[in-house]
This record gives sequence, structure tokens and C-alpha cells, in this order.
Amino acid sequence: MRPLLLELRHNRVLWLLVFVPVLFCVSALKPQSHGALFVLSILAIVPLAALLNVATESIVARTGSTLGGLLNATLGNLTEMIIALAALSAGQFILVKASIAGVIITKTLFMLGMSLLLGGLKHHVQNYNRDNARVQESLLFLATTALLIPSAMVDFESLELPKLAENLSLCLSLFLIAVYSLGLFFTLKTHQEFFGSVEHDAAEEAVWPMATALVVLGVVTVFVALVSELFVESVQHAAATFGMTPAFVGFIIVPLVGGVAEMTIAFTAARRDRLDLSIGISLGGASQIALFVAPVLVLASYAIGPGPMDLQFWPAAVVMMLIATMTSILVMNSGRSAWFVGVLVLNVYFIFAMALYLLPPPR
Repeated sequence: MRPLLLELRHNRVLWLLVFVPVLFCVSALKPQSHGALFVLSILAIVPLAALLNVATESIVARTGSTLGGLLNATLGNLTEMIIALAALSAGQFILVKASIAGVIITKTLFMLGMSLLLGGLKHHVQNYNRDNARVQESLLFLATTALLIPSAMVDFESLELPKLAENLSLCLSLFLIAVYSLGLFFTLKTHQEFFGSVEHDAAEEAVWPMATALVVLGVVTVFVALVSELFVESVQHAAATFGMTPAFVGFIIVPLVGGVAEMTIAFTAARRDRLDLSIGISLGGASQIALFVAPVLVLASYAIGPGPMDLQFWPAAVVMMLIATMTSILVMNSGRSAWFVGVLVLNVYFIFAMALYLLPPPR
């Protein structure tokens, strides 16, 4: 615990952790104070993200960027899964699907693009493991294709096939989970020698023991999930004040806030020339959402939902997910990156954000 106490003493950003209990107190005493909850949620998430950053770097220094990125993406996606499970139990399937699509787009475009931009502004050219990026892109493309099929088959439901989307979604969910498991076995077991980091060794920067870092990661992730849920509840009321549409909130605002901890780590890693870790968090997190989290939510809907949820998305959401995947494939094909590559990726994201702000999806 000594390294943690020293970090709390010297890192002034972590002093903002005082707002975490304040947030929970205000939420319990004045749950209708949405403006205050909105501001306090942001102030609470910032130090939690910084704490995750330090713990993750200690783990990555000992495990490597591939396993470290997977671990961070998994813990980061726990926030989205908790929020989605809560909405699933309430029968808000539209919100669940919007969050799935929004997280995939945010991680693939915004998180990746900003990492390339911030890293490129400090380093003239950055190198990364092209094999690792290709595997993540291939998995993400497969998952996007699977998510496209139920939406593409919607016209056939009129031909006396009312349960086509439900049955197809159930089969695809089992298939995607199996593919994700095989992908982990491939990258972490049978061919792990191809997925090492090309970055400089940073073992000397690890100041936390592994046990301390793992405990901090687990505990802080739970607090991030709780704070993020309070933020989601308050941001819906703040959205009406600022004229934001439900589509913009679901696809843009919620994924950005839910992934703030991951983004902090990914951006910091890119600035320190650890681009493999940034790619593992962004593309690895997106593929994990599409291949694992979305199928698990479909299976969970049979147990905790008012009815089974399918994978039939709003057509424009499927198009955006497919474009986001193809964009990452195009820009991550060389094994080298510069700041302008990040600008190009971010512009695709901003086009989507502008369209969602002006044209909300129909019910």
C-alpha cells in the first residue's frame, strides 16, 4: 500500500478523489439535483481515471502491451456492461443497442484517432505491431458483419418469419463468443510471439507491485462504473438544456464519459510512444464489445430482460459501425503513424457526431 499512498500524496490530480464521496452523498440526499450531479460526476471521474492510468502502466510493464491492453479494455468495458445490464433489466433495448454501437464507434474512431494525434504531435513517426492491429481489425470486421446480418434480413420477417431476428441473433451470439475465445487463444497462447510490443521497454517506470496494481484496477473500475451510471442519469436532463438529441447522447456523450478512464490511459501511452498499448485498448476494446459484450447482453436478456433482445440495429448505426471498422483497417495497415493520420480518423468521427446532433434516429 505504500506506493499507493505515495502516489496519493504527490499526484495533485488524485486529490480530486474527495469529490467521489461528495457525489454519492448528493445523489442520496438530492437525487433531483441533476446539474450538480453532472458537474460532480466529471470531477469524480477525472481522478479515478488517473489512478487507473498509474495502475495499468505498472501491469503493462510486467505483462507487455498485448496482455496489458486486453486487461485494461476488459476492465474499461465493465462500465459499459454494467450500464447496459441495468438498461436491459428495465427493457430499454433501444438504449442498450445505441450504447453498443456508440462504444464501438467511439473506441474505433475517437479513441484511436486522438491517440494517433497526441502521440504524433510529440513523436515525428511512431511504429506499432502491425500483426496485432490486423488481428483486432479482422475480429472487429467479422463482428460488424455479424451485426449487419439481422438488420439486413429484416425485410424477410414479413414472409411469415416473425422470429427470424430473435433466432438469428441467438445463434450469432454463440458464434461470436466462440470466435472471441479462439482469438484470445491465438494471440495469448499459440502465436503470442507475433504480438509483442515494438515500443521501448518501460519496466523501470513500474513503481507498484503487481498485487497492488490489480487490486486498485478492480476497485477503481467499480467506482468508475458507479460514477458513470450517475453521470448517465444526469446527462439526459443536461442534454435537454443544451439542445442535444437522444441519438447524440446515446451514441456520443455516454460512450465518451463511460470510456474516460480508458481514454486517459490510451492517450498517455501514445504520448509516451507506447502506441501498441493505445491500439490494444481502442481496437481491442471495440472488438471485445462487438464479439463478447453484445452477445452476452443478448443471452442475458433471456434471464433478466422482459423479453429476448435481438441484434437488429438501426440501419444508420450499422453503416456507421461498418465505416468506422473500414477506416481503422485503412489507416492501420502500414505499421507506422504520424499526427495527420489521427486527424483523418477524428474527422470521420466528427462527421458522425454532427449528423447525430442534427438528425436523431427515428424510433
